[in-house]
Amino acid sequence: MAGGALYPLDQIVRTEPEWLGVWRQRLALKCAMAAVRLAGRIEDETALRDAWLLRRPGDDPGPSGQILSAWKRLASRSTALDVKSLEAVADLLGIRWDDALASLPDTFDDLRLGGAAAPLAAAGVIARTVSVRADAEMLGWWLADLLLADKLRWPVPVPLMMSQRFSPAFRSEANRGRIRPGEEEFDRAVCLALVQAAAEASRLAADIARRAERLAVVTPKLRAKGAGDAIRLLLSEDAVSGTLQTARLSRFASRRLFERLQQLDAVRELSGRPTFRIYGL
Repeated sequence: MAGGALYPLDQIVRTEPEWLGVWRQRLALKCAMAAVRLAGRIEDETALRDAWLLRRPGDDPGPSGQILSAWKRLASRSTALDVKSLEAVADLLGIRWDDALASLPDTFDDLRLGGAAAPLAAAGVIARTVSVRADAEMLGWWLADLLLADKLRWPVPVPLMMSQRFSPAFRSEANRGRIRPGEEEFDRAVCLALVQAAAEASRLAADIARRAERLAVVTPKLRAKGAGDAIRLLLSEDAVSGTLQTARLSRFASRRLFERLQQLDAVRELSGRPTFRIYGL
């Protein structure tokens, strides 16, 4: 069932539409929101975007912004894994590194090369992570999407699993609370969660494809010299600051450009504010 649900996503990944980047990054934001909740924090979608986009270059985006950074990194990297790269991710997630976590790349390789189906391998790496360090569950969900992509031979992961951490799929049928990694029903719950995640990702892809098509229609009408820089970012990132500045686009020109794109119904303003605006498909 989970394997069949992943087929539409596989088609999207292999077709490589021009909006593939923004799709992955918006899914990364969705996963980050669930991860922030797991960490006991309260930042929502708007707060996470603000932490990432409104900081000055080089500034620390804060604990929740770092969590978002981990999922943004997942959505733009290969599936290769080693101790050094995993330690860097654990640091972003606020998880203390130790020798127990250093064993996870070997576990990842064992599951990657094993014969288990992709969803069951993903469930396995979550359970293994929690078994070695109960406070590292978030890292297990990050690894699950990395392993899923490797199993499906996707060159870059599609963030899916973490977004379902609090979904009904993990509610115990016996009304005993939530199903935890390693428990008897966990593998089945992961498969059900993956079906739901794939359906939501498919709907998001259809929405983004429609918006990208509209953007392509209006692009020839744009007169700003640096418009191409903004268009490329809109197609590759979840959101773009309304005061974007590039070598060919000033902050003033950028503001005018996004206002024009909004008038043409090619982008949405995502913050709901009259100042410090943020735009995206």
